[in-house]
Amino acid sequence: MKPIDSVVIVGGGTAGWLTAALLAKRLGADKPNGVRITLIESSDIGTIGVGEGTFPTFRRTLRTIGVGEAEFMRECSAAFKQAIRFVDWEHAPVNGRHTHYYHPFNVPHLMTMATDMAPYWALGEAGKEVPFSDATTLQDKVVDALKAPKRIDDGPYDGPMNYAYHLDAAKLAVFLKNAGVKLGVRHLIGNVSSVVLDEQGAIARLETAEHGPLEAGLYVDCTGFAGMLIGRTLGEPWRDVTNMLFVDRAVAMQVPYASEKAPIFPATISSAHESGWTWDIGLDTRRGIGFCYSGKYTDDDRAEEILRAYIGPAAEGRNARRLKMRVGYRDRQWVKNCVAIGLSAGFLEPLESTGIIQIEAAAHMIAEYFPRHGDMERVAAHFSTIMRRRFELAVDFIKLHYYLNKRTDHAFWIDNAKPETASDALKDKIALWRHRPPTSLDFDTTYEAFKYQSYQYILFGLGFRPEMAGNESAYPFGEEARREFRRVQAASQQALKALPDHRALLDEIYENGFRPKTARAGPTIAAREEAIPTSEMMHR
Repeated sequence: MKPIDSVVIVGGGTAGWLTAALLAKRLGADKPNGVRITLIESSDIGTIGVGEGTFPTFRRTLRTIGVGEAEFMRECSAAFKQAIRFVDWEHAPVNGRHTHYYHPFNVPHLMTMATDMAPYWALGEAGKEVPFSDATTLQDKVVDALKAPKRIDDGPYDGPMNYAYHLDAAKLAVFLKNAGVKLGVRHLIGNVSSVVLDEQGAIARLETAEHGPLEAGLYVDCTGFAGMLIGRTLGEPWRDVTNMLFVDRAVAMQVPYASEKAPIFPATISSAHESGWTWDIGLDTRRGIGFCYSGKYTDDDRAEEILRAYIGPAAEGRNARRLKMRVGYRDRQWVKNCVAIGLSAGFLEPLESTGIIQIEAAAHMIAEYFPRHGDMERVAAHFSTIMRRRFELAVDFIKLHYYLNKRTDHAFWIDNAKPETASDALKDKIALWRHRPPTSLDFDTTYEAFKYQSYQYILFGLGFRPEMAGNESAYPFGEEARREFRRVQAASQQALKALPDHRALLDEIYENGFRPKTARAGPTIAAREEAIPTSEMMHR
């Protein structure tokens, strides 16, 4: 087998440059015996650049690449994201009254011996009206109070609250490009005019007008929905999943704050509307706001009306950007000597930042399994199996947000709750959870990006409560549970005193960066909460 010592990435944007920078760091692109990384991108194709939310795994990715957190935040207009706030997803508002629940990034608190508190919450030990996320984590109150997840002297990519980022996607691509080039990535501007295959049907070379032929041991397709290499050339089909996930369009707008000191909400706000949902993401100087919907259930003009109504007067005179999305994925994302990453591999609506999560997972896996000694076929099969399962399970997780809704104001929501629109696997899990909460035993940790704690937050946030009657004897630690629920509430108050205002901390980071840790006087955060785990590969 011929050794693999070179990679050509076709396409830039977040997918291309994140992959390039991570591979350059992990495979030693700047070392004499390292793997040569080349990225070619067209000057004619811009990035879609509307997906501005990340998941906590992104901190591990940035740390691996080797960039500073303060530098990253300044260059990418980044703010902190600690959760997703889901507004009106269970019921439509009645008489102007809205409801919401949180999917926070901190895991629910555990009792001694790592005992899960979820069944005790279901039994009412926290009180009948206390939301699950508020009963088991500090983060609801921290977000509501507009607090940051860390302090100015907490370590880079670390802090007492788990967190991700909101960021400017276009600036992120430039930041990652600069990081990649410093790590040894060869950057070319040009267009691939044709793809030449060898006798075995693998890619032999790429022809370009500007740089002549480009040859590599591995080719990475980051050409977006076009799928130039994996789809057009190698013919790997696309699996459409709009029978389960209806959203296939979006209209988006960037809106400045009313003042330089306006509060910045430290979580994504996802609000359900008559035929879809809006995202509302706060950066340093603006909000990124968009409306996701299905072309089957509403037209583009009505979608823009909904967006403008949500934004209010600040939308006047501003242009909205309309986007069409191809929803689905490829069963094989590594074929022959070509691997697809980003939109060329698959796309699901941006509800839980699954796009960037899948990009990260794929890039880390390529680095981990890189076929340096030429064993391409076995690695390709293993990679494709993992990524296909990750997409299948991500579809189920996103569908869960819709499937348990009780809205009756629009066919979009009514149809989303029909059994034929959910997978058998998801329906089986929900059936299991009718009499007990989700546990780690219900999931395959090799493939699942979202673990059982995330399922608990969504299930319970949507009003799903396991029927525990008749099985109380299986949960003998009620007194301890009540004590722990009280402890979480007390720790929440300490956190509010110890953590700074989100806007104030961002201003200080942007101006001076983080400070070395010093001894603290005053309140401390009693319970340091842990991150929601992803797969072992993606642990922070």
